[in-house]
Amino acid sequence: MQDAVDYLTWTFMYRRFTQNPNYYNLQGVSHRHLSDHLLKMVESALGDLELSKCITIEDDMDLSPLNLGMISSYYYISYTTIERFSLYVTSITKMKGLLEVPSEASEYSQLPIRPGEEVRKLINHQVFSFENPEVTYTQVKALALLQAHFSRQLVGGNLALDLKEVLLSANRLLQAMVYMISSNGWLSLALLAMEVNQMVTQGMWERDSNSMLLQLPHFTKDQAKTRQENPGKSIETVFDLLEMEDDERHELLGMLGRMLLSWSLRDLEGKTELGPVDALRYPKAKEKGWWLLVGDTETNLLLAIKRVSLQRKLKAKLEFAAPADAGRKSYALYFMCDSYLGCDQEYGFTVDVKEADGGDENN
Repeated sequence: MQDAVDYLTWTFMYRRFTQNPNYYNLQGVSHRHLSDHLLKMVESALGDLELSKCITIEDDMDLSPLNLGMISSYYYISYTTIERFSLYVTSITKMKGLLEVPSEASEYSQLPIRPGEEVRKLINHQVFSFENPEVTYTQVKALALLQAHFSRQLVGGNLALDLKEVLLSANRLLQAMVYMISSNGWLSLALLAMEVNQMVTQGMWERDSNSMLLQLPHFTKDQAKTRQENPGKSIETVFDLLEMEDDERHELLGMLGRMLLSWSLRDLEGKTELGPVDALRYPKAKEKGWWLLVGDTETNLLLAIKRVSLQRKLKAKLEFAAPADAGRKSYALYFMCDSYLGCDQEYGFTVDVKEADGGDENN
């Protein structure tokens, strides 16, 4: 705790104490007054962090970070936000809840509410309805803008600027939520939260039947729907696109009604670097990331998770506890993209646990 007090003495705020003591409710500017004031600030802040289960305090002096605190620090989100995640996200939370809870994050508390904004119009055309919506609430506005983004509704003016801020924070919030969920071992909910992250990047609902082609540049909803309904040649997943013959793929691209030219430059080793995500509706350039997971589908238990960035090739190690009982146990290995819908892969594998040798009874 004393380290925290010492750290604050190096801040600009500490220099301001003696210049404007009334603003900081100081009773004096002596070293004793300043020290007591800093100590109260630190005790108050640490008390809030302890109540939020972000840290533990031992013997009123020693501090240790907890899982929620480390997630909050890594993703640079408020401790009140990660606390809300832990309180309101449960193992039975559905898609609606995974959108509502981040919308109530402290990061959106400064979202401006302007007179005459058409937030009400956005609310009336959403997939998930609002209960007694109050358009003056920032969380209602954030949720309305997110759903408008997924539905590809056109928003302009100041609302477009607000949507940009909502999206930039949404990725951090959702990634933090993924790891909060993972720490509880909820497999299916973690996978669902990852899909929401994909939705934010691509600006579409995961339930859209023609969503795969909408992720390709220049495709419209009508063109994607036409191709998806094409008898015998429908495209429902990204893997359908990869398995097409060259002439079929050329026919598909010919639907765009324009000449497209693409090329790649290979280095001397014949390896190609991967570029940023194709996401015209996301407000800034974004590199692809992948989550690797091991889960037990029978018990809905998430056993291991790791997030990686894949540029060329990568080796990753996932460690998890083997079953306590002898026998064969089936697990699933998941590859979940954070940027594209329909690119996720699942592979089954088994672990064969043998009986321990009965030599030393103490072993």
